[in-house]
Amino acid sequence: MAKMIHAMIRVIDLDASLAFYKQALDLDIAERLDFDGFSLVYLRNDENDMELELTWNEGTTEAYTHGTGYGHIAVAVDDLKAEYQKLAELNYHPAEIKEFYRDGVLLAKFFFVQDPDGYKIEFLQRHGRYQ
Repeated sequence: MAKMIHAMIRVIDLDASLAFYKQALDLDIAERLDFDGFSLVYLRNDENDMELELTWNEGTTEAYTHGTGYGHIAVAVDDLKAEYQKLAELNYHPAEIKEFYRDGVLLAKFFFVQDPDGYKIEFLQRHGRYQ
């Protein structure tokens, strides 16, 4: 059986990305590996088994394209409104909170925010399958 251990995204401004992921998701550096021309930084917190890998390539100035295949990273939180307020106060401009129903039953309550490179992150209220 396979176990997911990390997801990787490429970032242009590593410091801005590190600040965003610390402030928005409370992710800390688990390990940083610097090489000639690039760095790999693995982020996590005590809530997660899986890590987010930020890959920074020296000299890259053009924004990465996300293509049509990338969707989003999703996180579950205990207090959706508090997370929304925190991100709004940090000027990360979260989209409005939405509710998604199936057959008249609340399936999910969520909002999206984008990181400095435009990657979308979905914040979901812990509920049902989103734990």
